[in-house]
Amino acid sequence: MTHTTPERHTGHRPVTRRWGRFALHYLEMVVAMFAGMFALGLLWSATGMAPSYARAPELAYLLMAFDMSAGMALWMRVRGHAWAPVLEMCGAMFAPVVPLFPLLWLGLIDGMALMVAAHVAMFPLMLAAMLRRRDEYAH
Repeated sequence: MTHTTPERHTGHRPVTRRWGRFALHYLEMVVAMFAGMFALGLLWSATGMAPSYARAPELAYLLMAFDMSAGMALWMRVRGHAWAPVLEMCGAMFAPVVPLFPLLWLGLIDGMALMVAAHVAMFPLMLAAMLRRRDEYAH
C-alpha cells in the first residue's frame, strides 16, 4: 500500500498556471492594443483627420502607435497596473520606428512596409516588456 501526502500549500500558484495567466494577460494586451487602434482610428477617419501611409507615413504610424498605446494604457490602469509598466508597454508601440524611420527616409521601405514591419516588431517587444515584470503579469 502506497501512501501519498497531499501537496502543501505554499501560497504560490503552480508554474503552469502562472504561465497560463501570463499568456492570458499577453492576449489581453493584444486585444486592448487593437481595440484602441480600431476605435480611435474610426474617430480619426470620421473626422477626416486620419493621415495616409502613402502621403505622411511617419505621422500615420505615430498616430496609430498612440491609438494602440491608449487602448493598452486604459486596460492596464483598469487592471491596477502602476504607471511604469504602462509606459513600458506604450514604449513597445513606438520603439519599432527607431530603426524603421531612417529606412523610410532613405527610400529603402515605403509607408506600408513601415507599418507591417513595426507591427511585427511590436509583439516581441510587448513580450519583452512583460517578461521584465513576469510576476506582475502572471498574477
